[in-house]
Amino acid sequence: MLGYLNRAIPLEDLLIEDPGSAQAPAAFEENQRFALAVMDIRRFAMEELGLNATRNYTTYVELDRDYLAAVVSASARDSFSRHEWWFPIVGRLPYKGFFNVEDARRERDKLERRDLDVWIRGVSAFSTLGWFSDPLYSFMKNYTLYNLADLIIHESVHATVFLRNHVQFNEELASFIGTEGARLYLESIGYEAPELTEQDSRTDQATYLGFIRELIAELDTVYTNPIFSREQKLEYKEIIIADLKIRFEENYESMFITDNYRGFVDMPINNAYLELFRLYYEGNTWFKDLYEKSGSNMRAYIEAAKTLRGREDPKLEFERALLYN
Repeated sequence: MLGYLNRAIPLEDLLIEDPGSAQAPAAFEENQRFALAVMDIRRFAMEELGLNATRNYTTYVELDRDYLAAVVSASARDSFSRHEWWFPIVGRLPYKGFFNVEDARRERDKLERRDLDVWIRGVSAFSTLGWFSDPLYSFMKNYTLYNLADLIIHESVHATVFLRNHVQFNEELASFIGTEGARLYLESIGYEAPELTEQDSRTDQATYLGFIRELIAELDTVYTNPIFSREQKLEYKEIIIADLKIRFEENYESMFITDNYRGFVDMPINNAYLELFRLYYEGNTWFKDLYEKSGSNMRAYIEAAKTLRGREDPKLEFERALLYN
């Protein structure tokens, strides 16, 4: 991380054209649009939504790849029991990030020797929770305005509200505020809602999430059955995943609009992959329902979230802060 930070330049530098540079006019214009968009999203996040003012996303790093870090997740092979790592300050987390993908692969090999399911994924950003000023990266220039706003607001939530040892709550809160905040931002500048401009992709995403939840539920029925031995659970697991992949491929044309998920049948699906969906896409609408029940005021919603301490069930604490104070 420190290596990237040392290469960071002020975001404002993207607005200044260097007469001696070989940069093409189109590239300079792209840099300008990107920098101005980020500045306006940050303004909206702080002034309109009430997220903490930080130095995050005020610097820029040029990278030669389209992701920031490789993140390792792991789970028991015969149950949805997350493997967790312990870190100072933040406590236990169900993932560990590596800037060097070879380090991530070594961690994967170590965990697989412990008979765990492991998944490595690339991530585009993560919050350092105020310990460093999180920079922007060059691959983010390819994001849509909605996705850029979602990313910045999501990570800014982590820098505003982070409850130690409540990773599920933290991620679901940031995911909801990120998506709703991005929608509010586009609405504030007169853009169409992303549901209208990216309808096919969002419809397919919902279909895919439903398919994954079906797989998780079917596997969980096996994993929690005390009659089955561990060997039987592992055997049934392989059968269930294989059968579902066949159904997925046979029904793809009738289920999906885009080709975004055709690669699913070739993926080595395991519990670590499925656990990511349990972490980020639990499937209920609790955060959205509470937002609407409390009057759909995002600034008030975030102000209430700032008061949480996580000494009890954070959802109960959040409800009290929003509805009864």
